[in-house]
Amino acid sequence: MALKLIQRFPFRIRCYPVGSVRPLSTSSQSLCVTCLCTSAGRCIRIRGCRKLLQDSVTRSLTTIVREPAFITSSSVGIHRDSVPRFCLTQLHRPTAIEEQSFLHRLETCSSSRQVFRLLRSVEIVSDTMAAAALHRVADLEQEGGALNNPTVLEEATIRALCFQLEQDSGRLTDAGLVSALLACTRLYLDPWSTLMVRLMSESQARLDRGEMTIGELCTLGQAMLAIEGPGSVMLEQLMEQIQRQELSNWSLADLVAVYRLLQGGVGVDGKYRDLLNAMHSHAVTVTSRMDPAAVSGVLGALVTLNQMQAMPLVINLCKQAVRHVPHFTDEELTHVLGALMHFGHSDHYFMEAMEKYVPTVAFTSHPETITKVMQFFGRRNILSPPVFDAIAESFVYRADDYSTSQVARQIMAFGKLGYLPPNAGQVFGKVETILHTRFSQFQPRTLLNLLHACTLVERFPVNFVSKVFSSYFLQQLQEQGMGIERAVLAQLTQLYMTVKLECPFYEGPKLLPKYRVKSFLMSGRSLETPVDPHLYNSVKTGLVDLLGDRSYFGSKVLTPYCYTLDVEIKLDEEGYVLPASQTDDVYKRIALCIDGQKRFTSNLRQLLGKEAIKQRHLRLLGYEVVQIPYFEYEKLQSKNSMVEYLHQKIFPHTYRLSW
Repeated sequence: MALKLIQRFPFRIRCYPVGSVRPLSTSSQSLCVTCLCTSAGRCIRIRGCRKLLQDSVTRSLTTIVREPAFITSSSVGIHRDSVPRFCLTQLHRPTAIEEQSFLHRLETCSSSRQVFRLLRSVEIVSDTMAAAALHRVADLEQEGGALNNPTVLEEATIRALCFQLEQDSGRLTDAGLVSALLACTRLYLDPWSTLMVRLMSESQARLDRGEMTIGELCTLGQAMLAIEGPGSVMLEQLMEQIQRQELSNWSLADLVAVYRLLQGGVGVDGKYRDLLNAMHSHAVTVTSRMDPAAVSGVLGALVTLNQMQAMPLVINLCKQAVRHVPHFTDEELTHVLGALMHFGHSDHYFMEAMEKYVPTVAFTSHPETITKVMQFFGRRNILSPPVFDAIAESFVYRADDYSTSQVARQIMAFGKLGYLPPNAGQVFGKVETILHTRFSQFQPRTLLNLLHACTLVERFPVNFVSKVFSSYFLQQLQEQGMGIERAVLAQLTQLYMTVKLECPFYEGPKLLPKYRVKSFLMSGRSLETPVDPHLYNSVKTGLVDLLGDRSYFGSKVLTPYCYTLDVEIKLDEEGYVLPASQTDDVYKRIALCIDGQKRFTSNLRQLLGKEAIKQRHLRLLGYEVVQIPYFEYEKLQSKNSMVEYLHQKIFPHTYRLSW
């Protein structure tokens, strides 16, 4: 059996069996198992105790043995002792209220020490409560695929708890058993330890009976994914049991649990496709009852499983997310925004909810959440001044806490939408400070994206461009054995053009010709938006009527400066229109920018950053730029009105002759 944790986590907890417990006393004396021993050596005898001789060197972690009539599988009792002891008892089973109170207090624990203190403060905990305590320790100690402080597993409380789970694995409830097993995987316990082997063996026996609920099956599945990976035989067995159950009888929690299990690796490579499709159809009918965690969880699963065919479910989840925007945790909102970007969907009401919510948390939300908000608005081409202004204000105060990637992604959103906030001076002053102090921490492409975004909004990082054009940096940009991507070369080329055109005082190194592209128009990450065909054809018809012949203007003309002109009109010195094919005696060139909807932000009529810099550069290169925006041209109803509009736009000071 391939146990991944053996390879991934070299740390082993060896608190099993009992004989391996750390020495606690060197005195040789007889103690009651259920006695509370103080540092002064006093012994308070509790009714029902039995004598147990202790080894002269090691004091064992032992269970409290009560009368057989009281033994059941429901609870674990804890003594108020510096070395706690546990017992399974039916007599003192905690009530539902006590269990909920314990779980609530457990969530407030901010350190493992507090968890242990809480465990020692209660009289009785159920097996599910004990497992929850182990999960909380894992929550607090996990860091980067390992425990931040592995010595936490040597704490007497957790050793005693694990020992009791091992000894009484057969008497645990199904829910407590699988939850404890999952918690042990999250604590990276040795899969071959006695505890893990017993929990897995007992889980297999319960699975064979076929009596586990869907929630318990999913918890067991998550544990087996961590231990054996997607190829686990137990996983296949439990998935068969899940598929046999009628989906209409699943609770909402069951549905979300199965999505998470499939997301964890069970549903990769198209496995269980029929089950997924059935789940999508069912989920559409119950999205109105989903809470924030469920909405976030299902959307995250759909992304991981790349369920592009589930758009009806994505749309319904987005509608439900509108209600939960103020109630999402930072992590949940991050997942929701990532999913909506993945599926290319946004909702008008969702945007309104975000506009109300984000300004209230811009200074307090997690840096990655704030960054994801900016990415989302940028990716969807939605310009929201309330959101952008609030985040720009917080950026000045919080930027030092952001990673270099988060800084770049936020500024990239400003650049893409061509928006400068009211405090732009402070924002970009902070960016410059970060570049000075953390320049070496930036990944090469992250740095290039950041500098390029600055130029889109007319902020020129001249002090750092010379480093970008150095041979060392260009070498870093190259993928191993594959050179530099064309989109990256396009960014370098435009950055170089920018400093040459808009920063004439720049005297740093040049970008060598071999790193320059000839056209910014390309598939994928293009630095230009292709002209809208329908709008272009309409304008072309009007131009033929205006100029008298199709030969008097060029279409989609690639300039020597990498930009592609939608339409180019050439004039001689006296202002007469020349044929498009003529190259001599050209005194003036007019560049018509036929700007369709995709060249503007989706909610406001503002040019995107890449279109604004194109028109800016064309003017600096000597072109007369005439903008034909879709929202003006589409209002024209007749052919005559279109021709008249073009005449006023292109030749506002000349009298038009009728052809």
